[in-house]
Amino acid sequence: MLVEKVVLVNTNDEQIGVMEKMEAHEKALLHRAFSVFVINSKNQLMIQRRALGKYHSPGLWTNTCCSHPRENESYANGAHRRLVEEMGFDCNLNEVFSFIYKAPFDNGLTEHEFDRVFVGTCETQPVINTDEVDSWKWIDMPELVDDIKNNSDNYTVWFKIIFEKFSDYFTEYLKK
Repeated sequence: MLVEKVVLVNTNDEQIGVMEKMEAHEKALLHRAFSVFVINSKNQLMIQRRALGKYHSPGLWTNTCCSHPRENESYANGAHRRLVEEMGFDCNLNEVFSFIYKAPFDNGLTEHEFDRVFVGTCETQPVINTDEVDSWKWIDMPELVDDIKNNSDNYTVWFKIIFEKFSDYFTEYLKK
């Protein structure tokens, strides 16, 4: 079994090491990550519900896909790789912003990530990897905003943090 590693970075996104993913999450060390948001021609966002077997946040709704680039792998290449691995399709992706966040979980793990956010437009029907994804759906942005407000516990911690920033981007995107 391949032991997954993450790239440790400083706040300037300069690599300072590599560590097993679980150890980095146990020690709450800053590492590289990416988040992908796929939108269709109706301006709906594709969200996924994480598989029930995931080691944290199982069964919670989140963005189209997210993960960590491997050492010597660009953020963009990692985003494309995971989109295919989790959702079974690929599309053009554009990086729209990056930021750092820290989110502790009840199980003692902490996501502390330098996260680059990518957006793509696609109409593709996903073919989900059920080891990673339990379900998926297209959702209108106003409906998602309301549901996050009224049913916050149904969504991953990082998605709520990222979505607040993404929704600002999305509003500007729609004006174009």
